[in-house]
Amino acid sequence: MARVCALTGKKVQYGHNVSHSHRTTNRRFEPNIQKVRLHSEALGQRVPLAIATRTLRSIQKKGGLDGYLLGMDDRKLQPEGLRLKNKIRRKLSGR
Repeated sequence: MARVCALTGKKVQYGHNVSHSHRTTNRRFEPNIQKVRLHSEALGQRVPLAIATRTLRSIQKKGGLDGYLLGMDDRKLQPEGLRLKNKIRRKLSGR
């Protein structure tokens, strides 16, 4: 499993450990990716996703997966998130 959030694209960042004597060694900052199944009201089903915990908090704040996806700009979403958003839009429009 790649360490990338399926909705926001948050991924591994690189930086340095800095010791007391200011020696630097390379390190990785990995996002906290969790496998979750989120309920979509519009689709009427649970959607399995691998998302960052920060994204999960944002989803809860927006009132669920549908509210989060419909409120996000398309340019900020990853392909999987964009696919889900379009699926929800089609369902809500009546097609």
